[in-house]
Amino acid sequence: MRLLHLLLPSLLASMPLFAQDTLWTPLFNGKNLDGWQHVGEGRFVVENGLLKTEGGMGLLWYTRQPFGNVVIRVVYRNPGGKNSGVFIRIPEPPTEPWMPVNRGYEVQIDDHGDAYHCTGVLYSLTRARARPARPGQWNVMEITLDGPRTMVHVNGVLVTDYTEGDPVPPKQAWYEPDRGPRPLKGYIGLQNHGPEDVVYFKEISVRPLRRR
Repeated sequence: MRLLHLLLPSLLASMPLFAQDTLWTPLFNGKNLDGWQHVGEGRFVVENGLLKTEGGMGLLWYTRQPFGNVVIRVVYRNPGGKNSGVFIRIPEPPTEPWMPVNRGYEVQIDDHGDAYHCTGVLYSLTRARARPARPGQWNVMEITLDGPRTMVHVNGVLVTDYTEGDPVPPKQAWYEPDRGPRPLKGYIGLQNHGPEDVVYFKEISVRPLRRR
């Protein structure tokens, strides 16, 4: 009995915290695009319970509310390392796909880009601290919005840790985002980039930010 008493804390610590999982709220129901709206070229389709990009350049955005001080979990598969992205901090409902580029942030999905244009960075603004994405496999991206701070983990590895006002490189190309501050709260969306860039999403969920 005394041995069990001594071992119980370590056993509990090693157990998954199932209660925490109940805090995740799915934004995609696996059946249809309820709660989502598309702007721009191409589209998203639901295929075998997954969101699939078709054509582009377009954006599928979540219409029901903007988000701040949350963690966004996106589970995606990127056959061939193609181009897509998760948009955050979009200041108002978008009517076309370029406003989110210049006034929000794109968390890049692209396994071939350089350190400023690869999976997990704020596109062209931050340099990847690591490259843990697994091309062709399911990947878990978690984006933490904590006031002015944005952190991105891919498969549990920190790729981006950026706070508003941190230095960023100058804009190099017309399609890169305008520099400048983003709101603390905004809409989120998924990018369909082009006909050759087919990416699948099976989960988009959010949970409240836990303060330590």
